[in-house]
Formats: sequence, C-alpha cells, structure tokens
Amino acid sequence: MRIRSVLAAAATAGTVAVVAAVPAQAAEYSSALKIKGVQYDAPGRDSNSCTKGNAKDEYLTVKNYSRTSRVNLKGYVVKDAAGNRFRFSADHYLEPGDYVKLRGGKGRESDAKNVAYRQNCNFLWNNDKDTIYLYKPTGARADVHSYTKARDDRDGNGYISYHG
Repeated sequence: MRIRSVLAAAATAGTVAVVAAVPAQAAEYSSALKIKGVQYDAPGRDSNSCTKGNAKDEYLTVKNYSRTSRVNLKGYVVKDAAGNRFRFSADHYLEPGDYVKLRGGKGRESDAKNVAYRQNCNFLWNNDKDTIYLYKPTGARADVHSYTKARDDRDGNGYISYHG
C-alpha cells in the first residue's frame, strides 16, 4: 500500500518516474568490431579430444562493421560468463565488412581463410546458455550478447546470429 501512495503522490505532484531494465545485448558500444554470430553447440557428440574431437566446429564470428576502417584484432579479448578468455595475440587485420571465425582446437591463423584458433581443445561456450563478451585492447567493452538455447536457437542448429 505504501508504494501506491508514493506513486499517487508523485503523479499528483506532476512527477513521473520511469524505471526500465535494459538487457545487456540491447546496449550498443562504439566499436567497429561486433559479434556476428556463435556456433555455441558444435554439430555431433561433444568431444574435446584434440585429435578426434569436434571443438574446432564451435566458433565465434567477429565482423568489422565499419564501411571505411581496417581493424587489427591484436589485443581484443573474448570472454564467456565464467571468465574463460581468449586474447588475440597476433596481428589479424579485418578490412571493412570482413570477419574472422575464432574456432576451438588447434591450427594456424589465416587472414586468407578468415580463421583464428584458440589453441585449446576445450569447449568455450555452454550448450544451454552463456554470455559472450568482446573487449577492445583498451579494456572497453566492444560488444556483449547473452543467449539461452530455448529462447534464441529456434531451429535448434546450435547457431545464433547477431547484428545480421
């Protein structure tokens, strides 16, 4: 009852208070690089074996949405909700509109093939829900997205697209 009387008094006084919860993915950050999509659940039965596993089939796509600026990924950091992280330690240039797939497993980075490897055969993204963070080399947040399998993966293929 006390809440009602406070709201009524505020309305009578001509004061309006608006409280809104904004989900993390609704926030837009000033970065040319954004998360384009995530294959959070690699096809097949999960196996993080470096020789026979499918960790390489789990990937995050980071795209340069700038129309004019070339961006070097060196120093950018990708994290999950549990704090697992990957830092791009080598020069990897993305031209305007270009993208890179950050894959699990081991391999060689290639600008020509638009791929970088985490050099780790463990899975990074949870199959039921997770949050993906992309940070600039300065530590400022470039992009963030949370997902749940039930809410965001309508076709059940283990892939969720962001930013088109």
